[in-house]
Amino acid sequence: MSLMHASTAQAVPGTPGVMRWVLVATLPGIALMSWHFGWGVLANVLVAGGLAMALEALMLRLRGRAIGATLGDHSALVSGVLLGAALPPFAPWWLLLVGVAAAIVVAKHLYGGLGQNLFNPAMVGYALLLIAFPVPMTQWVAPLGLVGPEALSPLEALRQLAGLGPGLDALSGATPLDAFKHKPEGLMAQEFWAGEPLPPGAQAAWRDVALGWLAGGALLLWRRLIDWRIPLALLGSLTLLSGLLYAGDPSQHGSPAFHLFAGAAIFGACFIATDPVSAAAGRRGRWLYGAAIGVLVVVIRTQGAYPDAIAFAVLLMNFAVPLIDHLLPPRPLGRRQRETSP
Repeated sequence: MSLMHASTAQAVPGTPGVMRWVLVATLPGIALMSWHFGWGVLANVLVAGGLAMALEALMLRLRGRAIGATLGDHSALVSGVLLGAALPPFAPWWLLLVGVAAAIVVAKHLYGGLGQNLFNPAMVGYALLLIAFPVPMTQWVAPLGLVGPEALSPLEALRQLAGLGPGLDALSGATPLDAFKHKPEGLMAQEFWAGEPLPPGAQAAWRDVALGWLAGGALLLWRRLIDWRIPLALLGSLTLLSGLLYAGDPSQHGSPAFHLFAGAAIFGACFIATDPVSAAAGRRGRWLYGAAIGVLVVVIRTQGAYPDAIAFAVLLMNFAVPLIDHLLPPRPLGRRQRETSP
């Protein structure tokens, strides 16, 4: 059986403009993450973005390609920013470097460059880090804020990034998904939450961040830069399946609202799964692609070893895209109509 490869090369004149809008759309989520979790978020985003640009330039030089024009499409910067926003605040510099290298060098350029990648570059970097370095990848800080007596200063954030700080064990706090995933066996959900297992304000902080990503996604939808079918199918299937599980046993399963707002579901639905290069091409295929990601997120969260699952769910469905495009091909001209993506 002959399958169309999911990474058919694309050459879209509007790529720089699209990437600029994507960067603008990340601002509400990044701003709210920074407000709640401190300067480490901004440090991650800036350093990861800079590393992505530097590695992009290096790979272009090694491949004998024009550096200026390709860097100007901002796709590498977007990949770096998205990866930086997904990592725990105050992550060490080497973690950022390894993740960005996996995204730009392996997931992007080893497949041929922009428009030819089978997998979403940012999620390749994230998944590699989560598998190889689980401890620093789960060391989220409590929501101490951007300012205030307990907040770390910008200088302290840079010291942590450089590995010169005293460590953040005293300031660490589990994410809602991580805390719920590792609750004591046999403990009912109501009893677990009644025990206040999270630092003060943690649940509200994660909800606010999710709403920030949702606002950015709404901007991209308004500008018609992403296909609404993918986020709708993803969030819809996630809500439906988690709702069925919650209705069946609310003492052991999180509610649909918990699954929507406690992790990276909305971020993934609006900024990751909608990557037009690694997503399904046809309208019918995008419904299936998005819905399958939502189902996988719930299955991995409830049955797997990792509390959040958007990266693995997206990568698994990226792998399935050639089959989806073969079974449910795009109708117009039978060809993929895409724009380049981060």
